[in-house]
Amino acid sequence: MKPGQQTTAAGQFQSVKDVENHAKAKMEKVLGGLQHDMSVIRTGRASLSLFENIRVDYYGTPSPLSHVGTLHIPEPSLVTITPYDSTQINLIEKAIRGSDLGLNPSNDGKVVRIPIPALTEERRKDMVKKLHHMAEDHRVSLRNMRRDANEAVKKLVKDKLISEDDERRALDEVQKMTDAYIQKLDVAVKVKEKEVLEIK
Repeated sequence: MKPGQQTTAAGQFQSVKDVENHAKAKMEKVLGGLQHDMSVIRTGRASLSLFENIRVDYYGTPSPLSHVGTLHIPEPSLVTITPYDSTQINLIEKAIRGSDLGLNPSNDGKVVRIPIPALTEERRKDMVKKLHHMAEDHRVSLRNMRRDANEAVKKLVKDKLISEDDERRALDEVQKMTDAYIQKLDVAVKVKEKEVLEIK
């Protein structure tokens, strides 16, 4: 690569604060992404977030369940969906049946009822495995962001925008920030794991 052909994000920062703010914003996104991904992991309790990724073919447009009906949890092991348009009831049922949630909905012409069966021990272990795999992917993302931030700090030194003392302090800060986000991630995963393993 010829000089001046800086293609990495490292070239866009003028100060350590810029680097830290950028890294923090990206780490926040990773944490938010994990929360979203974990919301579709089933626990033994009924939860509306389970259905977030299900789309219903509503007059040729794949639409979220919440756009085609009212979702409700009348009891801990039951979810009901009342369609806004009762002609769509079979399509709603079909979309749930076709998802990988392993649920068995039924309808009475007005309401779709989805019993949430208790998870078997085998299924709980699978869910926990999936959860740990998900957490590791997000941990790797956080470490990659630490690496990018460190490179950006080194670039500031190279461009003589900060001193070597500033660099040491900045690298230390980036490490502390990464550790804090990994800890937040671990706490969130532990809470979710407890929900999955909890037998009601």
